[in-house]
Amino acid sequence: MTHHTTATSRRLRRAVAALTGLATLATPTFAAAAPDHDATSSPSSEAAESGARRAPSLRVNTVLRGLDHPWDVAFTPNGSMLVTERNRGRVTLRTPRGDVRTLVSNVPNLWVSRETGLMGIEIDPRFRGNRRFYTCHGFRSGSTTDVRVVAWRANPSLTSAQVVDNLVTGIQVSSGRHGGCRLRFGGKGALFIGTGDAAITGSARDRTSLAGKVLRVDRLTGYALPSNPFSGSSNANTRKLFTFGHRNVQGLALRPGTPQMWSVEHGTFRDDEVNLLQSGGDYGWQAGPGYDESPPMTNFDLPGPQVGAKWSSGNPTVATSGATWLTGPRWQDWNRRLAVAALKDRSLRIMRFTAGGSLVDVLEPTALNGSYGRLRAAEMGPSNILYLTTDNGDGADRVIAVSAS
Repeated sequence: MTHHTTATSRRLRRAVAALTGLATLATPTFAAAAPDHDATSSPSSEAAESGARRAPSLRVNTVLRGLDHPWDVAFTPNGSMLVTERNRGRVTLRTPRGDVRTLVSNVPNLWVSRETGLMGIEIDPRFRGNRRFYTCHGFRSGSTTDVRVVAWRANPSLTSAQVVDNLVTGIQVSSGRHGGCRLRFGGKGALFIGTGDAAITGSARDRTSLAGKVLRVDRLTGYALPSNPFSGSSNANTRKLFTFGHRNVQGLALRPGTPQMWSVEHGTFRDDEVNLLQSGGDYGWQAGPGYDESPPMTNFDLPGPQVGAKWSSGNPTVATSGATWLTGPRWQDWNRRLAVAALKDRSLRIMRFTAGGSLVDVLEPTALNGSYGRLRAAEMGPSNILYLTTDNGDGADRVIAVSAS
């Protein structure tokens, strides 16, 4: 297991490119937006001395404002951006021309409590033909309260959408704590679903529970895939499991050109984690009786083998959240590195891993370190631009676009 203590983090920060100045976002794909006056410029001499001679210059600006706890973003094949808002239960669409409209005004039977509400969103790989997309959200109707994954179909003009199927239901909830639910596609259309343990002792390692897991299902039916590690189980929930032993999965990211799915997880008072997922892997979270959170995030004293994290924050945590792999030559030395957003630390981390998954280094661009507050989602969009959402509340949140040159 790779552990990065606070001291290690400080040493890495001294090697990061210090980015200052002002620039606007220039892209032929999206309509221009007003520039932010706290955007970034080019790498400093400190970064050059550390060997980061080809770190990109960054340009940052806001493309969508007036949001409240935006949780996730996704892009249609024509470049339209869909954004979920956790508490409002709304899906907003922004076209490549910059026009903004509401695609879903109210998610039916939405349950909002603490960390749970309307969360992850993902676009079907064949959206051009079927106009399907997927959300994950808290649900309540009568005596039923859970977190579930729902399939939607948008109308041809992309002005409205309707629920067409409840793909996965019965993801455990309690108070709404640890209800994280991120959706991302893997190879061959497999839908991965990262869940939290609902702050319920034992749920993360209970293979009959969908909480504290990464699930892998058929995107059209919600059924377990035959290649899943426990596909021979008599329990329908167990068949859906890809990995288990997670506390609160916040991010999923498929490494380009590989079958590697990576997850980002909230720690307790220590050890936020970035994990390389292994089919059937136990990631070692097990709260004590009464939901005692003093055990390690990856507890190697538990029965069976556990999979260690590829990066961990040490003590204190920074509340890592969404993640995506940067792609495109304009990102220069950051191309094919993992960009990880952080809430509590109000920062972005750029992590370099070897092909096998070993951590090489971590950088923190100062332009995205505190300037925008808490950062929640991270997703690559058209023209290899990185999109981030803020999560500060009070209806003042935004989506920001980060381009490299």
